[in-house]
Amino acid sequence: MATVGDDIELSDRYAVQTEEPPTRKPVIRILLGCGLLQLPAWGFAMTFGIWQDFYIQQPVLRGAGSATGVIGTTMNGVMYLSMPFLATTLGRDHWAPWRRTIATVGTVLASASFLLSSWSTEVWHLILLQGVLAAFGNAMLYTPTTLWLDEWFRDGNRATAYGVQFSIKNVVGTACPFLMFAFLQNLGFRNALRIWAGMVLIIGLGGIALVPLPPESTRRRQQKIPWSFLKHQTFYIYATANTVFSSGYGLPQTYLSTYASQYLRLPTAESSAMIAFFNAPGILSSTGFGLLNDKVHLSATTNTLISAIGSALCVFLLWGIKSNTIPALLIAFAICYGFFASGYSATWGGWITDLEKEAAEHNEAINSGMLYGFMNGARGIGYVVGGLSGVELLKVGPVQENQKWALGTKYGALILFTGISSALGGWSIVWKGRLCRGRTPTPRSQLRS
Repeated sequence: MATVGDDIELSDRYAVQTEEPPTRKPVIRILLGCGLLQLPAWGFAMTFGIWQDFYIQQPVLRGAGSATGVIGTTMNGVMYLSMPFLATTLGRDHWAPWRRTIATVGTVLASASFLLSSWSTEVWHLILLQGVLAAFGNAMLYTPTTLWLDEWFRDGNRATAYGVQFSIKNVVGTACPFLMFAFLQNLGFRNALRIWAGMVLIIGLGGIALVPLPPESTRRRQQKIPWSFLKHQTFYIYATANTVFSSGYGLPQTYLSTYASQYLRLPTAESSAMIAFFNAPGILSSTGFGLLNDKVHLSATTNTLISAIGSALCVFLLWGIKSNTIPALLIAFAICYGFFASGYSATWGGWITDLEKEAAEHNEAINSGMLYGFMNGARGIGYVVGGLSGVELLKVGPVQENQKWALGTKYGALILFTGISSALGGWSIVWKGRLCRGRTPTPRSQLRS
């Protein structure tokens, strides 16, 4: 049964959506500020494959070289897993004024962790300092940006705004491989980490200062956290699909550079460029998939299916065939998979719109910023599963006897896992469609009785 408080909250939220859109100058500042913060938040995590390749080729740390792959996936996992808790806390009125402080503390924590890791001597030191502490600091920095965007964009362009941020994130992922490679080759990994720690601190604080305060009219007036979305199957369908897809998404980002170096015998600079090829297409696809939702009004489930099935086809038809002997084929995989897979997270804006509509049908309150945090949490579970699985999959090795094919290399099981998880990440279109066909909306008169 809906309560009076829920009705007030719903009327407040829809009243906000009919407000005049914010003026141009603050909108530019919010996009630029949040965009600038993508560099310290994601620059290291998105290009960790460069660092892993360096750790394997230059044994500067004690411990199994293969275990260094866990650092990158753990970092992504910790970042994403902590976001639901941060978003839930910072989404409440009591904590909203503390978002800038939390982002500042996160920036300092991440910078200090990277600095301390420059004196590491064993792999577990990096797992703790970079994979856990720096990752949590990055999450503290990044989560407020999603809440700020949610407050500023309530006029139907939220998916596009998120897509723009994902595009900037992919700009970071495209430029940072070359930056990290130059640092490692010219300074060594210890000095490179110290330089990066300084960049995180300066750029992070600068980006936070650039973000304007949200208009008073867009601030929520919520005293209680709305948990009603947990009663609906739609949330679990999207969250599960997200987890499954993400379990494979982080693997090419982690191992592509090393794969190119080992099988194609590419020089370090060229193998590092594979990460740039992987991230560059996302500059277009992230905004593009957002526009498909906001402007073309393509359903969220269809949008998701295009991204997931496109990603799976790229894995099986490009990476899995002769990419171990033909460099052009591996480059084609990096570009095409990067395009479709990077667009997957840009479909989340459509997912949240679906969940908002479902809440409105049941006359329930909902917090879209918190939902976004939970979607990041689902992705984090996938990253952790994928990271742990990746180490074991390399031990499994080839999935066919013919070593002329990429599936016949020691990366065979890993490639197969990536392709299957990508395909299953689109299963939401099937189950969501069945759910919608079998559901008859309850009349509001009955909901209020």
